[in-house]
Amino acid sequence: MGEKVNAVLTVCIICGIIMIFTVTDLIKGDRLYSEAENRVLASRPEFSGEMVLSGKYSKEYENYVTDQFVGRDKWVGIKTGMDALFQKKDINGVYLGKDGYLIERHVPADFSEEQEKEKIALLKALVEEWDAKAMLVPTADNILTDKLPAYAEYFDEEAFLERVKKEIGKENYIDVYSVLQEHAQEDIYYRTDHHWTSLGAYYGYHAWTEAASRSAFPYNKNVMQPVTREFLGTLHSKVKLSRYYDIISIFPETNEKNVSITYDFNKKSQSYYEPDYLETKNKYGYFLDDNHGFVEIQTGYDESDVLFVIKDSYANCLIPLLAPHYKTIYVVDLRYFNGRLFPFMEGYLPKGEAPSADGIKSKAASDEASMGKMDVLVLYNCIHFLEDFRYYK
Repeated sequence: MGEKVNAVLTVCIICGIIMIFTVTDLIKGDRLYSEAENRVLASRPEFSGEMVLSGKYSKEYENYVTDQFVGRDKWVGIKTGMDALFQKKDINGVYLGKDGYLIERHVPADFSEEQEKEKIALLKALVEEWDAKAMLVPTADNILTDKLPAYAEYFDEEAFLERVKKEIGKENYIDVYSVLQEHAQEDIYYRTDHHWTSLGAYYGYHAWTEAASRSAFPYNKNVMQPVTREFLGTLHSKVKLSRYYDIISIFPETNEKNVSITYDFNKKSQSYYEPDYLETKNKYGYFLDDNHGFVEIQTGYDESDVLFVIKDSYANCLIPLLAPHYKTIYVVDLRYFNGRLFPFMEGYLPKGEAPSADGIKSKAASDEASMGKMDVLVLYNCIHFLEDFRYYK
């Protein structure tokens, strides 16, 4: 009899807990956006017979319940805390590295040979058409190997970049891998976020000046200005573990000129930096107002050349360092750009310059040629390049 009573009580307790969560879920309503994870959350899918039969409804509803579960952030923190207690080396795709580093996990199985070939072919076509230079930045798992857990697996980006260089030509390839390797003991990646730091971007800038045969602007890395000491990035959001806060710093020299920036043909700014983001979870959005489809920057420098950057968010903290070399910088993020890329770029060529018949830019025979030339830079981290790089000609 006692066992039956215990069984009934257990069932009642479980049903009560489910009922409480269900009622609470109905009362609270859905969240549209998770500031902690910096992403849009799944919404309730529309019910239809076609969706049910195809299996899409159950999959989308599972994603919806996972995203909208009551107290989701706290439960994630509890789960990852238990995982860490049992010494799991990675949680939710994040390695628990040494010295407080959270390092995003990428393994060879994540990327097929066909995927690599497709992305490299797209890059090669762009490089040949525009004589572009490509900077594909390695992620922290490839550079901070001494911070990884023992026997941690990672996708070999060095070998991948060698294949990229072979296809596009070494004259169009910017070697930032070896430069970052030389400075791997410095704070070139955030501990709680997947981006490189302003210091990492500084070393990337010097790799660019060497490849572009330009004299480096005299930025002083020893007097970088901290703008916040309380940054917890996207990787912290995935694991919800208590870790070191990161510091976001900038080079004060980037504030010396009167800059004029237009975001998506609408929003105006007079700075590369937006302090309001420092009061939010998405503090990396401080650089270039987070991400936009198209950005036009009038740098304030007395230069004639133009730069066209095709990028992911790794470029956001590097672009201010490039300003002294250009009069105007145009920036396209293909994740938010829906047009045909090449015709769009042609509309921003300086007067007197046009693509030649063989695809390499040449000056038109006119007195307007002195208006300067347009350089093209493709700047992604390796993983985002493999996952997101695509465009329409």
